[in-house]
Amino acid sequence: MATNLARITGVDHVQLAMPVGAEAQARAFYSGVLGLPEIPKPAVLAVRGGAWFQCGTLQLHLGADSNFQAAKKAHPALVVSDFAAFAAMLAGHGVALTPEETVGGRLRGNLFDPFGNRIELIAA
Repeated sequence: MATNLARITGVDHVQLAMPVGAEAQARAFYSGVLGLPEIPKPAVLAVRGGAWFQCGTLQLHLGADSNFQAAKKAHPALVVSDFAAFAAMLAGHGVALTPEETVGGRLRGNLFDPFGNRIELIAA
């Protein structure tokens, strides 16, 4: 049997939608609160609005959408190194983190970005 060498090898980025013109809010939350460094969008894509952030070895893209609807169920799960400390930092910023069931011995919780998109946090 022949092996197909063409295969998926990983995930490059995850994209969430945001309202058009809300880049300042995205930056304030994703960089200012979550601590993700913003990375430049390629010029050909920058004209569309939105913002990109580095998240470990992956990227988190926020794409401006004129028909924006928040993702309430679909979500990225971001790994945090010190779950309790990160939860306390979020509380200091007024961001609510709703605890979820521990899975595989890892603490988890959900929060919502300023646009209503769900984001899961999971302990490393």
